[in-house]
Amino acid sequence: MPMTTRSVPALPCLLTALALPLCLSLPAHAGDSIEERTWNTSAELGAITTSGNTSGTSVTGKIDARQEMEDWSNQYILTGFFKEDRSEDSDGRKQSIRSAERFALSAKAAYKLMEDGQRLYVLGSHVDDRFGAYTRYSSVSVGRGQRLYKSPDKIVEVELGPGYFNGVRATGEEESGLTVRGAANVRWQISPSALFTQTVAVERGTSNVHSVAETALSTKINGTMQMKAAFSARNDTNVPVDKKNTDTQTSVTLVYSF
Repeated sequence: MPMTTRSVPALPCLLTALALPLCLSLPAHAGDSIEERTWNTSAELGAITTSGNTSGTSVTGKIDARQEMEDWSNQYILTGFFKEDRSEDSDGRKQSIRSAERFALSAKAAYKLMEDGQRLYVLGSHVDDRFGAYTRYSSVSVGRGQRLYKSPDKIVEVELGPGYFNGVRATGEEESGLTVRGAANVRWQISPSALFTQTVAVERGTSNVHSVAETALSTKINGTMQMKAAFSARNDTNVPVDKKNTDTQTSVTLVYSF
């Protein structure tokens, strides 16, 4: 990413990528994932509230919608996280300080090729992170996906393709450039009630590598409710001097699937 201040309008490209899956209206049929359904949507929420010597609230949430059709496989993800700390000054006045605020949106449309497990995809994503190394990060990528392994309880998939990004650093500097994106996804149905997932995505430019990863274990409570424990990390190799390279989050959330 030879990060220059030359502004290239990435938003129209991003909106096009995000809107493309919504424009597809081909007949649907059951997909070839571990749980085969035309629509598979989950909503998760986790919150922590503390009081006493330390007061504050943190909330994390995610909506993940997957659609399997005859020729297309689409996915839409919306996530949010914020943290607010409350304190009292020497005069007894209470004040609230927001210490984390991040929202992310992505949409992917994948066209199924004749070979089993082979797909062509287009992906658009946007992140607003008020306290991150990049306060705004938008990217578009196209490429090819392949299923490396499939068994009744395990799936391993990879993706590779070129992309383009536009972002704003915490310093206010705007950057843009071409990237190469690689991603991997592992799903392991450990038991009828336990599912392990691992996702990794890396966007590499000439002066920065942007990486996102999540490791999660979900256990069923009943037919529609699960408990999910997850660890996620976001990393940039080139950040402002007052920012750390890696942001991590450990969460336990309640997931509702429908």
